[in-house]
Amino acid sequence: MNTPTDTATTLALRSDLQIIAEWIQPGNHILDLGCGDGSLMGYLARTKSVTGYGIEIEDHYIPQCIRNGVNVLQMDLDRGLTEFSDNSFDQVILSMALQTMHYPHLLMKEMLRVGREGIITFPNFGHWKVRWYLAGRGRMPVSEALPNYWYNTPNIHLCTLQDFEELCRQHNFQIQERRTLNHHHETGLGLRLLPNLLGEIVLYRFTRLPDNIPR
Repeated sequence: MNTPTDTATTLALRSDLQIIAEWIQPGNHILDLGCGDGSLMGYLARTKSVTGYGIEIEDHYIPQCIRNGVNVLQMDLDRGLTEFSDNSFDQVILSMALQTMHYPHLLMKEMLRVGREGIITFPNFGHWKVRWYLAGRGRMPVSEALPNYWYNTPNIHLCTLQDFEELCRQHNFQIQERRTLNHHHETGLGLRLLPNLLGEIVLYRFTRLPDNIPR
């Protein structure tokens, strides 16, 4: 049972991180890529007794991870996950960082090499406001989900929900579950009916299809 402190921590987590927490089973071994301050891993360790590591490249996050009780490694994800052996983890998480990777598909393959399941979240470039911004203003969009300007953004490979699902088909990744949220991190019927048009943030659970199953 969650303590009052754990409940408060859950409420403090972004809604996408709360959904990720729902997808994690107690006692699992987790790798959290781009873990930030370690809030998610710290919460999972306290409430679900998970073990594992956080990976972060930014210097200022490392002390925060340590304060949150997270075993953190400072690594560049674009160099791969060669430090970890095959099937080392139950789940590998990449939250709101796929679009910053130089080779997203290669990192996804690495996620499924070291873990049996991947969990990914990213901003959806197919959202109607993004389309309107481009069509109406002729400029790269700036929004709550995409807050940077084109010249100072860390995002180098923005994609839509449909782009991501096509990538999964091409590389033999099997999508197990999808959730979509708006910029308030809320979901609803419209988001389920028109996810690529109304979803601003998308979450996926995915794994690899067996080699003998056609795509």
